[in-house]
Amino acid sequence: MEGIILVRLRDSGQVYPYDLGALNVKEGDYVIIEHDRGQDYGQIVSWNEAHSTGANSKEPPKKILRIATEGDLKQIEQNRSKAKEAFSSCAKKIEEHKLAMKLVKAEYSFDLSKIIFYFTADGRIDFRNLVKDLAKVFKARIELRQIGVRDEAKLFGGFGPCGRELCCARFLKDFEPVTMKMAKEEGLPLNPLKISGLCGRLMCCLSFEYETYKLLSKGLPKEGERIHTPQGKGKVTSVNVFERMVTVEMEDGTQVKVSYNEKEHGTKT
Repeated sequence: MEGIILVRLRDSGQVYPYDLGALNVKEGDYVIIEHDRGQDYGQIVSWNEAHSTGANSKEPPKKILRIATEGDLKQIEQNRSKAKEAFSSCAKKIEEHKLAMKLVKAEYSFDLSKIIFYFTADGRIDFRNLVKDLAKVFKARIELRQIGVRDEAKLFGGFGPCGRELCCARFLKDFEPVTMKMAKEEGLPLNPLKISGLCGRLMCCLSFEYETYKLLSKGLPKEGERIHTPQGKGKVTSVNVFERMVTVEMEDGTQVKVSYNEKEHGTKT
């Protein structure tokens, strides 16, 4: 088995392309990888997502060193426990330095050479003295990474209104701009509460579904548009993009369905 696969780094949800080499892996497997001047661990992302997302990546693939052994998995669990202790220590240091930042998560690299602290804040934070203190305590490289609300949702994961795992936590590598225009193209209610994710921002799925909806909507009339049918003129009251079917209200109040798949008009309902 050869090719490029996507690996979600540690538990943070960041996804990177990796050279699979001759390893025989499956979705969900943990692997030990080369990353950022040391060894780290990650989890294999499904093949379909790897091919579709990884193919467009400009970042050269890194190396997978091996499939995680029982000993590796035990160390990963120990690292997670250490990270909880590091989180508590860092939170206390933040309080001591009176910094206006909210600590979100702490992670150790697999080889314990680095600790990453994720935080949110309203603006830029001067945390240089905090980093010095933390380096003295942990004797490791310290990285403080400021993230946004979408990143926070990606870190913790969860399930969206659709009932499926959050796209950001499962496979999205980068956050693309999302606009109300995209929601309008899908015919969704333009109520932010109904089209927002757990992060409070517009749902990421609107972005990568947008081009598909534009393609499927090609040639279809818009709601409110007046069109001609064999039964006469009427106003489009609803559009089914996937079936390429529109419902038209005639001047006498009756409704007809018009199929744009077969290029023929439907019958009265």
